[in-house]
Order: sequence, then structure tokens, then C-alpha cells
Amino acid sequence: MLLFIGQVIIIYIVYIVAIRILGKTALAQLTPQDFGAIFFLAYLLFGSIKIQGISQGIVGVIVVVVIYLSISKLSLWNKLNKLLMGEPTFLIKNGEIMPANLRSSRYTLMELLSSIRTAGYLDIDEVDYALLEPNGNISILSQNNRVANTQSQLNLSTVDEGFPIAVIVEGKVQLKNLKSIMKDHQWLKEELLAQGHSDIKKIFLATVKDKNYLLKIYAEQ
Repeated sequence: MLLFIGQVIIIYIVYIVAIRILGKTALAQLTPQDFGAIFFLAYLLFGSIKIQGISQGIVGVIVVVVIYLSISKLSLWNKLNKLLMGEPTFLIKNGEIMPANLRSSRYTLMELLSSIRTAGYLDIDEVDYALLEPNGNISILSQNNRVANTQSQLNLSTVDEGFPIAVIVEGKVQLKNLKSIMKDHQWLKEELLAQGHSDIKKIFLATVKDKNYLLKIYAEQ
């Protein structure tokens, strides 16, 4: 029985470490590859333990509960919490995208744009901060409410500039998106040069509003 308990403890800890290595996005986004990785990790690890009789099954459940509660207690200590849970990661800071943090978190630019839209913001310009939390969720902070209140107090009208279309993503031109706004590669090059950018590969993201065709560039830092 002691051997069985030891196996359960080791396998459970290995599983937690493996999930931790997969990163925060595996917990929140749960894409097909994330789901597959989590499922097969559980199958391979816990399937390797042979349970003989109901007594071992009950003991195994008790051991897992005790380990879980122990880890929960340990996570209350600040230093251990950072080790066990990780820390929030800035994906956008002061309105600027953090490409290095996106890469280290294995969080794609398209996933970030999707999360921003899901939170009710059409454009990155509306977002001051976006943090990838330890549990994999995205926290988005914006000054939109303050701006809206100021415009209302001053009786200022807002102009609908259209929806931002991504025309460059991580140094690659999105030809289909350009075509959707009836623009071509040459137009894009001219607009980039007008703003002092000649190397497309150095541009992390560029968007164009589909009504006023205003090009917004987010270059690599």
C-alpha cells in the first residue's frame, strides 16, 4: 500500500509540473492541441498506476485530496505562489504591444486580438493594459469609460472610423485582408513609407480602419 501511495504522489506531482510547463494558455484557451496534451498527459500518467480493489481506489482519492489541499496551503505563501502559479504577464502595456512577452507566453497575436474583441474593444488603441493572468485569463484595462464621459460632458460627438483590419501580422502581409478593403500591396508599401517604415518584417502589427483607411503601425521594440 505504501508503494501505491508513493506512486500516486509522484504521478500527481509530475502531472502538475507538466501542466505548469505547458503554460497559462493551455488552461484558458483549450485549443485542440491543448486539450489533446492535457488529456494524454492524464491518460499516460494515471493510466500507468494499477488499482487493485476498492481500498486502493479510496486511498488514491484521499492522497490526491491531501496533496491538493497541501498545494493550496503552500500557494498562500507569496514566494511559493509565484513558483506554483506563476505571475501575470503584460501583453499590452501603456497601449504598446509586448511581442517578447507574447512569444514567451506562447500567446499568438491573433489570440490577443480575439481576446480584445471578446472583451468589447474593437481596436488595440482602446486598450491601455492587457495582462495574461496565472489562470490563463486575460485582464484588459482601458480608459474608454473616462474618455466617453468626458466627451459626453463636453457635448463632443464621436466619429465612427470603422473596424480595424489587420493587414500585417508579425511581419507578414495579409493579402486577403487587404483585398477585403479594396487595397493592394503597393498601396500598403506607400502608406508604410509615408510613416517612415520600409521593412515590413520589422512591423509586428499594422491595422487599417475599413472606413477612413487610417493605417496604424505597431513596430517591433
